[in-house]
Amino acid sequence: MNPFSSGTRLRDMIRAIRACKTAAEERAVVRKECASIRAAVSDNDNDYRHRNLAKLMFIHMLGYPTHFGQMECLKLIAAPGFPEKRIGYLGLMLLLDERQEVLMLVTNSLKQDLNHTNQYIVGLALCALGNICSAEMARDLAPEVERLLQFRDPNVRKKAALCSIRIVKKVPDLVENFVNPVASLLKEKHHGVLLTAMQLCADLCILSEEALEYFKKRCTEGLVKVLKDAVNSPYAPEYDISGIADPFLQIRLLRLLRILGHGDADASDCMNDVLAQVATKTESNKNAGNAILYECVETILSIEDSGGLRVLAINILGRFLSNRDNNIRYVALNMLMKAISVDGQAVQRHRATILECVKDSDASIRKRALELVYLLVNESNVKPLTKELIDYLEVSDQDFKGDLTARICSIVEKLSPDKLWYIDQMLKVLCEAGNYVKDEVWHALIVVITNASNLHGYTVRSLYRAIQTSVDQEAVVRVAVWCIGEYGDLLMNNTGMLDLEEPITVTESDAVDVIELAIKRHTSDLTTRAMCLIALLKLSSRFPSSSQRIKDIVTQSKGSLLLELQQRSIEFDSIIEKHQNLRAALVERMPVLDEATYSGRRSGSVPAAVSTSQGNALHLPNGVAKMADAPLLDLLDLSVDEPAAPNSSGGNFLQDLLGADISSSSSQSGKIQAQKSGTDVLLDLLSTGSAPAQNGSSTPDIFSISQDNKTSISALDSLSSPMVPPVQASPITGGSPMDLLDGFGPNPPVPKDNGPAHPPIVAFESSSLKIIFNFSKEPESPQTTLIEANFTNKSSEVYTDFIFQAAVPKFLQLHLEPASGNTLPSSSSGSITQKLRVTNNQHGKKSIMMRIRISYKLNGKDMLEEGQISNIPRDL
Repeated sequence: MNPFSSGTRLRDMIRAIRACKTAAEERAVVRKECASIRAAVSDNDNDYRHRNLAKLMFIHMLGYPTHFGQMECLKLIAAPGFPEKRIGYLGLMLLLDERQEVLMLVTNSLKQDLNHTNQYIVGLALCALGNICSAEMARDLAPEVERLLQFRDPNVRKKAALCSIRIVKKVPDLVENFVNPVASLLKEKHHGVLLTAMQLCADLCILSEEALEYFKKRCTEGLVKVLKDAVNSPYAPEYDISGIADPFLQIRLLRLLRILGHGDADASDCMNDVLAQVATKTESNKNAGNAILYECVETILSIEDSGGLRVLAINILGRFLSNRDNNIRYVALNMLMKAISVDGQAVQRHRATILECVKDSDASIRKRALELVYLLVNESNVKPLTKELIDYLEVSDQDFKGDLTARICSIVEKLSPDKLWYIDQMLKVLCEAGNYVKDEVWHALIVVITNASNLHGYTVRSLYRAIQTSVDQEAVVRVAVWCIGEYGDLLMNNTGMLDLEEPITVTESDAVDVIELAIKRHTSDLTTRAMCLIALLKLSSRFPSSSQRIKDIVTQSKGSLLLELQQRSIEFDSIIEKHQNLRAALVERMPVLDEATYSGRRSGSVPAAVSTSQGNALHLPNGVAKMADAPLLDLLDLSVDEPAAPNSSGGNFLQDLLGADISSSSSQSGKIQAQKSGTDVLLDLLSTGSAPAQNGSSTPDIFSISQDNKTSISALDSLSSPMVPPVQASPITGGSPMDLLDGFGPNPPVPKDNGPAHPPIVAFESSSLKIIFNFSKEPESPQTTLIEANFTNKSSEVYTDFIFQAAVPKFLQLHLEPASGNTLPSSSSGSITQKLRVTNNQHGKKSIMMRIRISYKLNGKDMLEEGQISNIPRDL
């Protein structure tokens, strides 16, 4: 006989395929077998049709195409015998799916088999229908399936219930047809029928609110009785697993009761007693018992329940945490995270056990326990929990330090009771895992340090000690270098000693040694070395006797391969050697940084740059103001008839409307910079066009300086704290605009003539506010108009937190100076003034126009007024 004829048995074909040594041989065997099956299909071979279809199913499982044999399934299904139908239905489920059009041809055969007198054939049809039926088939055959839910044989009822699940999912409109039959099935004694009926009932409750209410009222008590009988039932060999009576039935009952009791107090009260019995009587030394307890706990936490039962459930989870099985501990940690929102106080009782899980050898349990500890921390336990976590940080695995450090820093920042504790804990974290913290963490620490003026001496001394032992932690080095540069004089004099610290003796040479060691360390990156150079420049002013040594250290970086360090070294050397009169003002101590603004920027609640009347605009490192999600977005609907630049984007359009044309050439940016009073020397010194970061470092633009016209504070301070927004200070006096390396002229700048006067106009007036614009011009710059805005309150109430904002089209550039105040007196008894500088690139062709927004508080309530100003004469 031909080894690949249609008469060969399935086992012979399998043996031939397994004997193949290469994929090519296997393909050859399959190809020959498929050819013989095609020949048998063409000859309508009835004797071996079931054998050929069995071979096709095996070939299909190997991944070869078998579409040519799909019709053979239908022929076998239509055969009268059970063996042929069994192979036909098996092939139907394996070779076809609901998307095949040929499946519609089998609907009639399925209907006949569902009404067959042989229960086994009925079971085959139900099994096939439950696996591959489409929506059309479900509608056609739903009445037959519904009838079979009451069939005499329990196996058929079970299969009918499973088939009904697919039917109601495919056609949710048929839910109401199955509600009453399912309610009767829930009273069955046969456990197999009960299991399938409860699964069908759960799906009906999810699909229909009406079905859910029906089962709550009619079936809750019956299900509670079934569960009680299962818990208290005697030993039954048929259902016993590890000494527990049918755990599968109990778990399914608990899941259904969870659905019925959720949000329903009456149904929850009905099942409280039985849930307490399950929780107390189920043995936890077997896996089946733990599965039941887990489902019981989830049900207790999901229903409307009393506090006592919830405490019992959380105590069960606490016992799970002591189990040796990692899977049980993991699911217990997951469930406890959900339980915190239900009863956080009960979860707190297991805090010690949860902390032990943080130290577990399994990485998944460690991470999940750490997330749970993070949720457990509050104001009352933040100190002991943080101490435990920091203690573990010292011995934790390297792979886990990153996650653990991030969580500790987040806890400390969010819940620190005072700044002293915050600084102490952050220093401990930085000393243990400074290389694992993100830049935002030590940035935030510097912001807090600047705000804690009474702790400056304590902090700089603590950092001096820390850097001696943790010089390999980059974050510690950066913060210590920054603080020594700022508060080095406090380090020398033991200023601001606290009772808890011991005095130390530090000389100027010791402080310089620390920074010299940090800048020469081969592992220090560009940011650290740049901060060291800034700290040395500041110490040259604070430690005059060490000025020459500091100059020698700074000079060593002149030949650095990193262009940025080379540039800094040259500029700082020039300051130390030639410009002592400028150095003291340039390196004065950083002002207090706005902690709230920085926190808002980190959380995303404060926009990146908003020009306001308070002058606290945030700026990009290159000094150009940029808006991102600013509250002026809805002010920017002015029509601009100029064509947009080819490379303009939505972001540039916003910036242009705010008076910052970032697409302008370098000569234009130089002109903008030249307009800032008293800052030309600083701009020339800081070389705003600094070189890009080298060595792949993510160093921010350290030579950035704000374009604010009042900025004269040492922009060098932004080197050591790149995340700090620009801060205003009094302008430097006595210096004329001249290149730094050529010295300064002694003569003060000559005031400019503001040109002819222009009549004032009422720019905006409402029932409560009045704005008057007074104009002046600069003769040498006809495009620039100086506006003094005068705000008057016409109402009888005082306005507080007064802020003026403005947006202009892209052919205008606008700069707002700080307002004279933020409180506007009532009844026109006083006013607020604010100066604006507007540059009109279309002077003489287009008038100045702007949209304005004024916000203030009236009796603690936020108020807002908006308007458009377009009545400014064209000659301005």
